[in-house]
Amino acid sequence: MNPLSTASSTAGTSLLDDFSLEMTGKDVPRLEEAAGLIPQGHRVNVTFLGNENLRMRLDAARAVKRLGFQPVPHISARRLGSQAEFEQFLGGLRADETGTDVFAVGGDPACPEGPYEDSLALIESGLLQEYGVRHVDISGYPEGHPAIAGEVLWAALRDKSAALAAQGLEGSIITQFGFDVDPVLAWIEQVRSHGITLPVRIGVPGPAGVRRLMSYAARFGVGTSATIAKKYGLSITNLMGTAGPDKFLHALAQGYDPARHGEVKIHFYTFGGLKATSEWITQFRKGALA
Repeated sequence: MNPLSTASSTAGTSLLDDFSLEMTGKDVPRLEEAAGLIPQGHRVNVTFLGNENLRMRLDAARAVKRLGFQPVPHISARRLGSQAEFEQFLGGLRADETGTDVFAVGGDPACPEGPYEDSLALIESGLLQEYGVRHVDISGYPEGHPAIAGEVLWAALRDKSAALAAQGLEGSIITQFGFDVDPVLAWIEQVRSHGITLPVRIGVPGPAGVRRLMSYAARFGVGTSATIAKKYGLSITNLMGTAGPDKFLHALAQGYDPARHGEVKIHFYTFGGLKATSEWITQFRKGALA
């Protein structure tokens, strides 16, 4: 029996209610191909990559809205060269009515390219509300960050949560993806112990090749020991195979306790495979992969 599609399992079912997906500015044709498989109104995040320009980002957000979904454009603080660039992006989103919900992230550059050192600076700028933003997603790292100390991550999460409240903005936390449920649930309990009540969207990789998943995991510092790989369904002896998050989601449904973990949803990192991920979700919810 699939705990995520059984009416009697309220906690498990709620995990895949209102799931979100992630795409890049170049993935518009893939989103169009997958659109019929994704429930209308669901959130689709649009990344802010260094090799994509303003027009591509705005066009992607506009396509998400045109297809009937809620666009969540990313804003990378350290990639913004100036306040004017920040306002140009926000202004474009407001003009297209695609900027009520955004994801604020520090971004990859080690040194800021402009005046914004991190996502907290974006939130505290006051510009988000000025341009019509009402909801801001922020990052969470259940297994830590390869370049940021744990105490710094916790301080940043507390500060961002407090800043959102002070600015009158709604928010939620989107986590980095992982392969092991236990540290994710333990981390969420710690989040709640810090007095942070924001909803959490747990990052989950969509179905993809094992080699590709392992490559992304290494890049982002995600634990991938042989034991964890086996628990998730990865075969490190068969890198040509594929894996989906079915084992992870079953384990998550079994361990999730709303009383301890609060509001939790799922965020799928599709790695360009929007149709494959959407098909997988549809089948999983029907119980075909149980």
